[in-house]
Amino acid sequence: MTAALPLVLTVFVACAVEAIEALTIVLAAGLTRQWRSTFQGMAAALVVLAAIVGVLGPTITLLPLTALRLVVGALLAIFGLQWLRKAILRAAGYKALHDEASAYLREVAAAKAAPEVAKRGVSDWYAFTLTFKGVLLEGLEVVFIVITFGGNQHNLGAAVVGAAIAVVVVTVTGIVVRAPLAKVPENALKFAVGIMLTSFGTFWGAEGAGVTWPGNDAALLVLVPVVAVVSLGCAAWLRRAHRVNTAAGPQAQVSQAEGVTS
Repeated sequence: MTAALPLVLTVFVACAVEAIEALTIVLAAGLTRQWRSTFQGMAAALVVLAAIVGVLGPTITLLPLTALRLVVGALLAIFGLQWLRKAILRAAGYKALHDEASAYLREVAAAKAAPEVAKRGVSDWYAFTLTFKGVLLEGLEVVFIVITFGGNQHNLGAAVVGAAIAVVVVTVTGIVVRAPLAKVPENALKFAVGIMLTSFGTFWGAEGAGVTWPGNDAALLVLVPVVAVVSLGCAAWLRRAHRVNTAAGPQAQVSQAEGVTS
């Protein structure tokens, strides 16, 4: 279990972010509309996710390790770079920080405005579909993280444990406070997850392409800090540029923002 601890912790942090976002949608639908339809939507999404895991889980472990690392590494790197790009832009001030409390209020406002319509045996179709789509989309990201990390390490069990702990912790906390976890530093978590996914993706993708890392897995102890330093450096540089352009005037700020986000 000690050898699998880094895998469990990495999957835990990544899945906790997705669980927080799913919790926000579930609470907004349940507290504003009705819990019965909300739970029905959540249950339907979990059934679909279970079917996906049942099909992909055993299949991915049968692939040759080299091909698996190349494909998984590329996907993780792409996925991680997307998270990292958004996190850097948020840290630099070019993109608004993700506010779970505001997201919750937006979901609540939309839920209150929607009419209550019974459909296909569900008393509140809006609450059902809102919860189903939210849990399914966030759940798919959890499944992707679990299968890619667990499959590549040939330890799906440890990855599942990490994801399960994350979901349980977030769910129990949500039940206790009955509110979105607005005080959780989600933007910092997303920055950390982006660094981890990018680092692991680069490491595994390069191994799949035939690269031999010095020290094998120990190379991650260097690669992760390097990615972190480069990312934080980019954020600091962009934040400084953002302040300079803000002081220079609105037009310069708009031009700089368009150049960064394009």
